[in-house]
Amino acid sequence: VQLQASGGGLVQTGGSLRLSCAASGRTVSSRGMGWFRQAPGKEREFVSAISVNSGRIYYAGSVKGRFTISRDSAKNTVDLQMNSLKPEDTAVYHCAAARGSLYYSTGNYYKADEYDYWGQGTLVTVSS
Repeated sequence: VQLQASGGGLVQTGGSLRLSCAASGRTVSSRGMGWFRQAPGKEREFVSAISVNSGRIYYAGSVKGRFTISRDSAKNTVDLQMNSLKPEDTAVYHCAAARGSLYYSTGNYYKADEYDYWGQGTLVTVSS
């Protein structure tokens, strides 16, 4: 599975961006999908995840209510709509394909080890 993230850019505080992750090579329809981010000098952190058939959706507390994850299994894509952006959202955003469905969650959806395919990342910069 190859994952290609796109949609990053420079936006002012309060603005919006929509990230997209396109999967190729194999279908990811049977896998949960997630977004992680890594800010300069910081550890990678979980942002959001979505199970197969969009049955379960998970958000980090810091983005809940501002970000919306969605997937289109027919297109093999996963999107992250980011609204009300803040300077602390500045990071490289990576999409990832989970080892399992994430539907019957073991509570580990936020752990990087749950994902075995990663995209190269797209940079989001929020100016104050």
